[in-house]
Amino acid sequence: MKYAILTDLHANREAVEAVLEHAAEQAIDRYALLGDFVGYGADPSWVVERVRTLVQAGAIAIQGNHDLAVVQGPSPTMRPDPRYVVEWTRQQLAVEQIDFLASLPLEQQHGELLFVHANAWAPAEWGYVQGRSEAVRSMSATAARITFCGHMHEPQLYHLSPVGKAGDFTPAAGMAIPLLPPRQWLVVPGSAGQPRDGDPAACYATFDDESLELTYWRVPYDTESAGAKIRAAELPQRLADRLSDGQ
Repeated sequence: MKYAILTDLHANREAVEAVLEHAAEQAIDRYALLGDFVGYGADPSWVVERVRTLVQAGAIAIQGNHDLAVVQGPSPTMRPDPRYVVEWTRQQLAVEQIDFLASLPLEQQHGELLFVHANAWAPAEWGYVQGRSEAVRSMSATAARITFCGHMHEPQLYHLSPVGKAGDFTPAAGMAIPLLPPRQWLVVPGSAGQPRDGDPAACYATFDDESLELTYWRVPYDTESAGAKIRAAELPQRLADRLSDGQ
């Protein structure tokens, strides 16, 4: 089976449309959507509805921290900008869409593959895999041989040998990487809706569980239109600026 793995869509319709169009050319059998479908962007209703449609067709979907924030409403400790975005997003969604976000699990395991938003050691606490030490902690917390996680908006790949030797590298787009046993692997596809590695092109990955080949992809999209929608919705200006900067 060939998977397309998308994460951190962040209500960015233009990016999601471009990624799904690209993925449609890759002979995908199943989609895995690793959360944070809302937040930051101007099209939360469209993105949530697209995710719901994919789930109805058999896709895996995981809850992210932004999804949970919208389900629960803003907390008293939130800074003004995030609070405004959460409140605004809740107003854009239908009750059934919020219920859908609330129903999503924090993780799903299918055979030797684990799908989670943040990490495997404490999915509900939203800790970041910022480097090798957190990646090892995550891989050590699961028996799954390959973990796919989001939360970090930069593509990265980590591995752990049976004797505890760890490594990591930043993958090149379009190059197939064999995820061979006996190593464990942790795959961070990067953000489809808001990349932060200096490249504004949307990120996602594909994985073939027969050939064990993983491929990272970058897909350019209309960042100007996505940013203009954010400004028109009177969301914080910086949320529009960072789309074209890839930051």
